[in-house]
Amino acid sequence: MDLKIKEVVDKQEKEIISREVLYDLPEWFGMAESTEEYVSDSQDKPFLAGFMNDESVGFVVLNATSKDCADIFVMGIKKKFHRMGIGAALNEAYESMAKKLGYTYSQVKTVKMGHYKEYDITNKFYIAMGYKELECFPTLWDEWNPCQIYIKYLGE
Repeated sequence: MDLKIKEVVDKQEKEIISREVLYDLPEWFGMAESTEEYVSDSQDKPFLAGFMNDESVGFVVLNATSKDCADIFVMGIKKKFHRMGIGAALNEAYESMAKKLGYTYSQVKTVKMGHYKEYDITNKFYIAMGYKELECFPTLWDEWNPCQIYIKYLGE
């Protein structure tokens, strides 16, 4: 696998990559309005993208939730590149960036395990990356999508 991960700073490039990836994942990002919010809101945040043979294959966006905690704001890998280690590589690059920016913790929000098979895959991924359950907010988003928050200690 010839994966290259780089930070993207150009807003237009961020928009193109995020839209291309997220619209390839309708099982996770099936509501156009909220997907467009991710695309728009990602433009002003630290953004890492993975490329194979100059094709964007996935990305992750860092958001600050406090002076100590970074948040995986949105992350996606095109379907044809799933199960190739790209998510793990992007997560590792994200954690490295978060530490460099001075964060000692990372968190991520997703739909609680047991509600949709796609999100069960997502939960298992974050658990495999070392994230631990912090709390579930059953109605933060809505009653059909209980918000599970995972947290990970990144180190000082």
